[in-house]
Amino acid sequence: RPAGLHPAGRHPTDPPRTDSTSVLDLKFIRQDPEAVRAGAEKKRIACDVDRILELDAASRAVGVDLDSLRQRQKEAGGRMAKATPEERAGLLEEQKGLKAELKGLEERKGQLDEELRGLLLQVPMPPAAEVPDGADDEENVELRRGGEPRTFDFEPRSHQDLGELHGWIDTERGARLAGSRNYLLKGDLVLLESAVLRCAVDLMAARGFTPVTIPTLVRTEAMQGTGYFPGGEEQAYRCDERDDLWLVGTAEVPLTAMHAGEILSHEDLPLRFVAQSSCYRREAGTYGKDTRGLYRVHQFQKVEQVVVDVDDEARSLEHHQAILQNAEDLMQSLELPYRVVNVCGGDLGQGQVQKFDIETWMPSREGYGETHSASRFHDFQARRLNLRYRGEDGKVRHCHTLNNTVAASTRMLIALLENHQQADGTVRVPEPLRPYLAGREVLGTPVA
Repeated sequence: RPAGLHPAGRHPTDPPRTDSTSVLDLKFIRQDPEAVRAGAEKKRIACDVDRILELDAASRAVGVDLDSLRQRQKEAGGRMAKATPEERAGLLEEQKGLKAELKGLEERKGQLDEELRGLLLQVPMPPAAEVPDGADDEENVELRRGGEPRTFDFEPRSHQDLGELHGWIDTERGARLAGSRNYLLKGDLVLLESAVLRCAVDLMAARGFTPVTIPTLVRTEAMQGTGYFPGGEEQAYRCDERDDLWLVGTAEVPLTAMHAGEILSHEDLPLRFVAQSSCYRREAGTYGKDTRGLYRVHQFQKVEQVVVDVDDEARSLEHHQAILQNAEDLMQSLELPYRVVNVCGGDLGQGQVQKFDIETWMPSREGYGETHSASRFHDFQARRLNLRYRGEDGKVRHCHTLNNTVAASTRMLIALLENHQQADGTVRVPEPLRPYLAGREVLGTPVA
């Protein structure tokens, strides 16, 4: 059967779809809690399935009691109309007791449902069967390589050294302005960054993706709906509690949340979007890592591709391969050596069914560094966003969503500068970027 499907032929997030606040279908959790536990264990994500089942059972039991009380209230109201004055006093007292009891049960159910919803938001999407087991990125599995790392006949410079040599990178003044891990790009490197981003957007537009300008400030519900919250708050910048706005770390968030709460027509699907945006990440927990250069910074530019389609496993797999290929085609055209890895369970996010990373060769690191992440989510994000469509049969279902990087500016600049540097300190411009640089084939002035 297709990866990730339940033995009965349905994915854990398939119908019934009655609660847009839940991540997984509660009916599936009740029927196969072991599958949920196994998925969480493979992802190394804590998940209290027992408490979820306990709260679910308690909430449903209280719901039954509420229905019974409301029926008694209705019946008492009916008797009131026919009651004698003497009988009404007793009925009024009965109604008063029922009302107090009803209020208590409603408060109890609200408490149960609130705790249940909080736990459901932490339940991870079960990964596909093809996801390798492993604790972290050291156990990701290489699938293939594109190109081979270059052998230099001279001592290569790092991107930071090249940037300082030509006055293209100024991390000292960047840190003075905004703290560590900030930088200024200047001169030709600004033009190269613009060329890479524009080339990426044009590639995607030519492949049928609609370019979108997105807000880089979003509300909490967009971050929660796409699965970044709860859990990712420490990596995000909050602008103002009064406005409840966060700076995005990727255009995936507004692109995927754009149609939240809507019911789309199957005839309009798939939706394919591409956006270039500034991105902001705190890089919490990375103190002392990659402090020199542009690899791990707080602000950068990125071109992101997002697909929204029907809840069809085969179509999701096709989209996943297609968005991965889009990024590979760009890398090949820019003559950058890379490899594709199948990300292991412990390195997957909460909502990802499967993820493929592209890691690009960076000579100064003497290894591959992550530059792209292609993910499919099934209806994990759509459930949280209440993003639905009406199928040909007239039934309303939750969509499937996918996303992938096309180009992330700073890491792409690292790879371009270091892989295409020449012995005289200049940098060769790959052919696809030359039209965006007035035909220039080389950047920088030769040095001794």
